[in-house]
Amino acid sequence: MKFGVVVFPGSNCDDDMVHVLGEVMGQEVKKIWHKETSLEGFETTDCIVLPGGFSYGDYLRAGAIARFSPIMQAVIDFANRGGLVWGICNGFQILCEAGLLPGVLLRNVNQQFICKNVHLKAATNNSPVTQLISNTQVLKIPIAHAEGRYFASEEVLEDLQANDQILFKYCSPEGEADEASNPNGALLNIAGICNKNRNVIGMMPHPERAAEDVLSNTDGKILFESLINATVLTTG
Repeated sequence: MKFGVVVFPGSNCDDDMVHVLGEVMGQEVKKIWHKETSLEGFETTDCIVLPGGFSYGDYLRAGAIARFSPIMQAVIDFANRGGLVWGICNGFQILCEAGLLPGVLLRNVNQQFICKNVHLKAATNNSPVTQLISNTQVLKIPIAHAEGRYFASEEVLEDLQANDQILFKYCSPEGEADEASNPNGALLNIAGICNKNRNVIGMMPHPERAAEDVLSNTDGKILFESLINATVLTTG
């Protein structure tokens, strides 16, 4: 499996992602500069990652300017052809701004930047990044964002639930998705979702920051293992 990590002006988690994918997971990985206009060399069995950071300084709105970077039309075309696209934190915001995922990420309810470990659980196993996670497993994954409050209309929320598109929910250490465990005020405690075709994935927590023993936390590694395993099963 080959991974492409898109780098925007202001991206700051691209090297973390490249390191985990290449050095920890042993996968082929390539950086893609935002001014590129094609994803030449990538097949729909590969994965394009939009990493975290502050693309274009988060001016106007997080992800709103990056959505118009030259590479994004190629990313949209890739996703529409069934290719895997995974957006993390700022990447999630960009995917929503680009219309590849429904809803929007708003300012945290406390109007402050939040950087801490949170707990989350998989709301479904029916996705490439969650298929290896048990429904009782609670993961501890870091967040670092000012605009992470997932918001959508009632109609969109109903669709997300009906189509099993909610991938992750913030929860307590015991696995309860309650108000006290919601760090940013996200509706339904949503920490991550996918599109209806399940090939476009967005999440606010940073699994790449919790994938090595040296960090004293490997809870995020299972997401990478799951994604790689799902692709192997699909391609045979």
